[in-house]
Amino acid sequence: MRTTWDSLYALESALAPLGYRITRATSGDEALKQVLRGQVGLLLLDVRMPGVSGLDVVRYMRRLEQTRNIPVVLVTGFGPNSELATTAFRLGVADLVMKPIDPWTLRTKIRYLYDYHRRCQALEQEVRDLRARVKEENDAGHLPARAHSDTARVPLARPRPHEHEREQDRTA
Repeated sequence: MRTTWDSLYALESALAPLGYRITRATSGDEALKQVLRGQVGLLLLDVRMPGVSGLDVVRYMRRLEQTRNIPVVLVTGFGPNSELATTAFRLGVADLVMKPIDPWTLRTKIRYLYDYHRRCQALEQEVRDLRARVKEENDAGHLPARAHSDTARVPLARPRPHEHEREQDRTA
C-alpha cells in the first residue's frame, strides 16, 4: 500500500516538467490553510485525506469568494463511482482523476486548467482596471452624460451577410 508521502512524491514527479511552483499538503486541513494563504492557482486533492476529506475542502472553498473559482482536480483510488463523480462535479470540481494516474494525461489537464484560471484572473483584473479608469474619468467629468450610467451599452453592429447572400441579393 502506498503511503501519503509516496503518492505526493509521485504526483510531484509527474508535474515537475511543467515548471510550476508546487506546494505540498499532507492533510485536508493543511491544504485549506495553503489555499487561504493565497497564491494557489490550482488544487490537486485526494478524495481521501487525513482529517478533512478532499470533498470537504472543496465544499469549504466554494463558500468563500477568494477561493470559489480556484480549479480543483480530485484524485481517487476508489475506482469509477457515479455518486462520487456526481457530488464532485456538483461542487464545481474541474476534473476527477482515477488512480493509477497517467503522468502525461495529468500534466495536460493541469496545464490547461492552470493556464485557463490565470487567463480568467488576468481578464478579471483588466475589467477591474477599466472600471476604475471609467470611474476616474466619470468623476473628473470627462465622459459624456450618456456614458455616466453603469448600464450604458455599446450597440452591436448588424452582422454582415455572407458572401453568397450578397451574391443572391445582386442577382435578384
